[in-house]
Amino acid sequence: MSANNNRVNSKTLKRKIHVLEVLGNAIVGGMENYVRSLIHVLPSDLFKVTCLCPYESPITADLRRMGHEVFITPMDPNPSWQSVQTTVGIIRTQGIHLLHAHLPRAHMLAGLTGALTRRPVVATLHGMSDKETLGIQQITDTHLIVICQAAQMEALACGVPRSKVTLIRNGVDLNRFTPRSHGEEFRQAAGIPLDVPLVGLIGRLSWEKGPDQFVQAAAVVHKERPDVHFVLVGEGPMAEELDELVRDLGLAERVHLPGLWTDTAVVYPALDILAQTSRSEGMPLALLEGMACARPYVGMGVGGVLEIVEAGTTGLLSAPADPEGVGHALLGLLASPEQMCRMGQAARRHVEKEFSLQNTAVQTAALFNRLTQLPAPQRNSQPADHPLVTKN
Repeated sequence: MSANNNRVNSKTLKRKIHVLEVLGNAIVGGMENYVRSLIHVLPSDLFKVTCLCPYESPITADLRRMGHEVFITPMDPNPSWQSVQTTVGIIRTQGIHLLHAHLPRAHMLAGLTGALTRRPVVATLHGMSDKETLGIQQITDTHLIVICQAAQMEALACGVPRSKVTLIRNGVDLNRFTPRSHGEEFRQAAGIPLDVPLVGLIGRLSWEKGPDQFVQAAAVVHKERPDVHFVLVGEGPMAEELDELVRDLGLAERVHLPGLWTDTAVVYPALDILAQTSRSEGMPLALLEGMACARPYVGMGVGGVLEIVEAGTTGLLSAPADPEGVGHALLGLLASPEQMCRMGQAARRHVEKEFSLQNTAVQTAALFNRLTQLPAPQRNSQPADHPLVTKN
């Protein structure tokens, strides 16, 4: 859908809908950035947003600065009665119409309290489906938003009714993430020379994101192009392990780990190539943001990445779990600055056409409106024909 057609029509929404955004975590990560971006573009005359988070953090402070009320309650895999009571109290006293959950712990809490208060519940899967998420959906009868076609087919194959699954791809803020001529600000702050080729990975330093595979790909490139630098922007449980791997491979002078960078809009322009080596992915925001900044992409074809990258046009793909293949693809692209430029420009055009944040907001608003117009589901205490129910 073209970005020009993506406008929320106030005539289609008859009343202001009060949404409770239930966040299962409160770190500076992809899910949290998604929530902030989404509620920023939902029209305030049509939606009111309140947030529920598991603890105080810079994210909760940011949400309050945006003008949203934030409540805190623990979110455990098995929700405590205190958390259930707190959430039910928020729903009833604040006049919540719909709950929107993120991550399994939030999904479980929202599903239970939505059932108790007869409010519709939507859970966004920010990656691929898993047994826990699907189990919660089937027990609590929630609606799922999936961000890529692969996750949609996975949910349907596992028995989630088609009427309970909606595909809404991630979108990127095209006004914030824009092509820039240079990224001097980031390079200077991270101690990276201004005149060297730079390949970057942006994301959580955890196993599923494959930062160790990125370092292995860097080692392949380094053998032929010792002038190239690499940067891993983020934090996570693998930070110390990665630092050790970098030293073991003799890359300490070429691989940089500057930690978390909250304003990633200044990071992408500093890169010549955006790389990702994830073991598992849904529809990574970092990839869309980098493309919006006209950065060419090299990475592994996993999950929803295959639905974003036009191989050979906006980037290059290697097989999953093949860091050597990523390394050789990087070498080929680094050798052709003209191709890098063409791919970057094509990436920007592709995101403008298919992955705007406004498009995501329009589709999400339409779903919220539809679900709040439906009658509350009738929940029987026991099905009449259940095989475990005996009839006298």
